[in-house]
Amino acid sequence: MAAIYSLFIINKSGGLIFYKDYGSAGRMDTNDSLRLASLWHSMHAISQQLSPTTGCAGIELLQAHTFDLHCFQSLTGTKFFVVCEPGTLHMEALLKVIYELYTDYVLKNPFYEMEMPIRCELFDLNLSQVIQKDRVALLGR
Repeated sequence: MAAIYSLFIINKSGGLIFYKDYGSAGRMDTNDSLRLASLWHSMHAISQQLSPTTGCAGIELLQAHTFDLHCFQSLTGTKFFVVCEPGTLHMEALLKVIYELYTDYVLKNPFYEMEMPIRCELFDLNLSQVIQKDRVALLGR
């Protein structure tokens, strides 16, 4: 079983711009992934407004019996979230590495238009390598 089930990248207006499934048992179709991304964007925004503490950045971790959902929001409002096995460690660091890949291979691509779906071969290749390294590191622990 994979430690990481899936990765989502949501633009600042709540649109799903990237989705990758990493072998989860219950694969989602395109509509389900769009709904989940939209729902997460809304929950994240509501949690920022309802938080009793000032300067709250929104939900960063959602824990359930069958999965954990870790979220990282960049300064531009783009959200990166990964669905993984419960109790998986170091997902915050992995999300930051994924963000670095996004900035290096997507944002610096002269053919990429902001807020549009990500179609970048170098991003996909390097992302696959990072996820594979993470899986190997988790198996070695």
